Amino acid sequence: MAENSPPPTPRQPPQPRRPRRRRVLRWAVALLAVGGLTAYLPWLWVVRQSDGHVHPVAEAPSADVTLVLGAGLTPNGRPSPYLAARLDVAKALLDAGKTQVLLVSGDNRTEDYDEPTAMRDYLVEQGVPAWRVVLDFAGRDTYDSCARAQRIFGVDRLLVVSQGYHVPRAVATCRALGVDAEAVGDWSVQPLSNGATWRWGEFRERGAAWKTAWDLLSHRDPVLGAPESGVRDALNRARP
Repeated sequence: MAENSPPPTPRQPPQPRRPRRRRVLRWAVALLAVGGLTAYLPWLWVVRQSDGHVHPVAEAPSADVTLVLGAGLTPNGRPSPYLAARLDVAKALLDAGKTQVLLVSGDNRTEDYDEPTAMRDYLVEQGVPAWRVVLDFAGRDTYDSCARAQRIFGVDRLLVVSQGYHVPRAVATCRALGVDAEAVGDWSVQPLSNGATWRWGEFRERGAAWKTAWDLLSHRDPVLGAPESGVRDALNRARP
């Protein structure tokens, strides 16, 4: 080698390859993030659609008709505590002059399970005139109750009553079906069972929002029948 030759360039050590496990982990995190956002899209729609349409009794707007959604019966056929609380809210709206007729919507698929009749009987016991209570015997879920209020009973504007965790989806569903709805929530039963039932209800609503999205996108028909005049007849009687 010549004396003036430059020293050989030292070889650069090879760059370490990014571990395969790290790449897989990043992809997994990204997919989970996208999946989590997608899973919440129906609930985010519910929140957006219900914004500004949920009220306490004192601030509720007036509407001729209030839709009360079923919430189960006790073994002796009485309204469950959650359902009784909804009916109490409906009566408070009636007493405050904010509504004229109560449309009680529940399940009656079998002879020994009759939510609407139990709801009416409870309201009558609380002093509500029976003629102000109209029964919907095929309100099997929120979607059916909202759809039937419009398509069977001819109601285009109403208040809808349920528990606080449920009313966002209830009012969003009714409004998506073309009913001008406002919601009135009940929070009085939240402490029952140390709040466990309420927390389960909140959790369940996230999944129920998916069913609502499917019902709306598929235009599912509820259980229908001939139009009924019960609401119209009660309103005619209520008006001077």
